[in-house]
Amino acid sequence: MRRLSKSEAILWSIALPGFPQLLSGQFLKGALLVLLEFVINVNSNFNRAIMYSFLWEIENAFKVVDYQWLMFYPCVYMFSMWDAYRHTLDNKINGTYLPFVFGAYFVTVGLMLSPKIKLFSVSLGPVFLPMLFLVPGLLIGYIIKVIINKTSRKE
Repeated sequence: MRRLSKSEAILWSIALPGFPQLLSGQFLKGALLVLLEFVINVNSNFNRAIMYSFLWEIENAFKVVDYQWLMFYPCVYMFSMWDAYRHTLDNKINGTYLPFVFGAYFVTVGLMLSPKIKLFSVSLGPVFLPMLFLVPGLLIGYIIKVIINKTSRKE
């Protein structure tokens, strides 16, 4: 069983959810996460939406994406990252899940709002807007984690 560093765990999870679990010997969990990522990705047409978004054909991205499937993606993705990260912490996981949970929540909200929100009269679509929503989600989760850890130390 290979021990990953924190950055390795996060970067492998960004590349493909489930990879860090496979690398660290958690084969069943890793295979399940890879399978879930694949099923959600294919059924939501997410790769096509990414391609259209990077070509700045946002309307085509909206047309191909299946929101019913894609809304599962942030939770699987962020859970995979948190799980890989927590296995690098030697059981010191007090609140480490909070940035990941709030990140998943905010990305999902960004995905739901993506057809409605325009920045400077430009729609960022179902890929870029949810990515922007990740930043405040991670920050809010981290701030709450810090507050909880400080108050629990005082008691």
